[in-house]
Amino acid sequence: MICNKKYHFLLPSKANSGGQYSKSNLIELQGENHTLHGVFHSNGFGHLLCINGSKTGSNLTGYQIMEFWDRLCSGLGARKVSLKDVAKKMGMDLRLLHTVASGKPWFGQWGYAFGRGTHGVNNQETYQSAIKAIQSIPLTLIAHQLGFFMSSQYEIIQNILPRYQLLSGHSLITLGDLFHFMLELKLRIPKETNVSSSHYPGIMSDASCRWSPKRVEMAIHVVVEALKRAEFQWVSRQHVRDVARAYIGDTGLLDFVLKSLGNHLVGKYFVRRCLNPVTKVLEYCLEDVSRAFPMQEPLLVKAQHKVSWAQLMKDMFYMYVNILRDDRHQNGSVFATIGVASRIILDSKYLVKEYHAVKAMNDETNKTKIVYCAVVLINEQEQETTTTTPYHCFALRNSAIFDDLKYEVEKMFRETYLGLRNFVATSIRNMNPKGSDLVFKAVKSGSKIEFECIQELGIICEGLTTMDVDCVCGAKEDDGERMVACDVCQVWQHTRCVQIPESDQVPTIFLCSACEQGILSLPCLP
Repeated sequence: MICNKKYHFLLPSKANSGGQYSKSNLIELQGENHTLHGVFHSNGFGHLLCINGSKTGSNLTGYQIMEFWDRLCSGLGARKVSLKDVAKKMGMDLRLLHTVASGKPWFGQWGYAFGRGTHGVNNQETYQSAIKAIQSIPLTLIAHQLGFFMSSQYEIIQNILPRYQLLSGHSLITLGDLFHFMLELKLRIPKETNVSSSHYPGIMSDASCRWSPKRVEMAIHVVVEALKRAEFQWVSRQHVRDVARAYIGDTGLLDFVLKSLGNHLVGKYFVRRCLNPVTKVLEYCLEDVSRAFPMQEPLLVKAQHKVSWAQLMKDMFYMYVNILRDDRHQNGSVFATIGVASRIILDSKYLVKEYHAVKAMNDETNKTKIVYCAVVLINEQEQETTTTTPYHCFALRNSAIFDDLKYEVEKMFRETYLGLRNFVATSIRNMNPKGSDLVFKAVKSGSKIEFECIQELGIICEGLTTMDVDCVCGAKEDDGERMVACDVCQVWQHTRCVQIPESDQVPTIFLCSACEQGILSLPCLP
């Protein structure tokens, strides 16, 4: 049902606020480049259309903008607010990333939850089951099956997993644990560490380092290879230095690397360093942390090995693309489960928050009570319900009669809804009171009452569609996704479900599989 009025709340972005709006009363409402754009309808329902944080030039972060929006909704007495979560960062869908990490989307911090799905995801139970399934998948199982199906990715991920096991200081058991820790770590690492392109920012940030990242990395590689020859036994610093000197002539560089490399993670190896208590000689040992995966060593939290913001985002993106969003996974493997669960989460992008602004209550001081009323439109010819408005709250005196209630209901709904400008309450569903009867003698405070109204010709309603939807994914109604209609039976299906790529235009002529088979089964002309 379309409301008479709606109110736009808009914070222009920096790019659009350079004096443009101060000189004109006109504001461009279209587009998604505003810092904040929300809409409230006169019936208390709202929609958050877009937010854009510091990445688009705003002085406000996304978190600050959402805090403001949430307080605004509460202050205005919003009833229910919806949004479409299509936020992305570095090519990653944030609703998938945050849901895997914490069991709820980013907007879930403010109480937004599953509203409705698309492509056949029609209930919250399916959504919650997908979250539980993907979060609980063991990392050891992922690493094990990668060795069978994708050997090219196996080595890279075998380097990534131990890296964050060591950084966490506790066991990361499941896929949900890993992404949760990575997102937490992202908040703690300053972006300034992204300045260096080296894989060893902790070493390169040392003030005594006068060598290029390329030379330092080469020296680190030589030292690690020298320690490998020792077959993971403790060897003296001098022994490592002598072996490495065959490849690195700069002794100053070798001394710097040996000094900085102690208790440092290099790929899947951890370089340990300690003083031999007997000989008082500094010794080194190489440990393959992937063999002990997963490992628990709280002491390692204090170690000097670190990861840069750039490396963290690179690892997160690699895990996202090759684990969460890889469509090449083998059937029957754990990756097939991840693919299905990821798709369900991505298809659940319509979120809602109910603010419960008005609650049923008795006010003995003011002698008022509350009832909730809605209008049910009846098709006069078919005598069936066509649509129902949301319930509105009415505060009445204890001595109010049904004529008083009828007057207040007609006034409220005429002022609120465009299609009810001439609304007359003809009857009350499942009740037949007289106008002089006391309201709260017939119903309790907080009760719901439905007024019936004959639908007028041409009355304006939302949500009514004549589309005949019957998609292979199970969808039976228009869910807002791109669709195509069969030119024979006129049944609509999702373009994605009938293998039409999003990058392609909807074909001008389309036959569904049922009609196509029917045509092929027709006898040939003589």
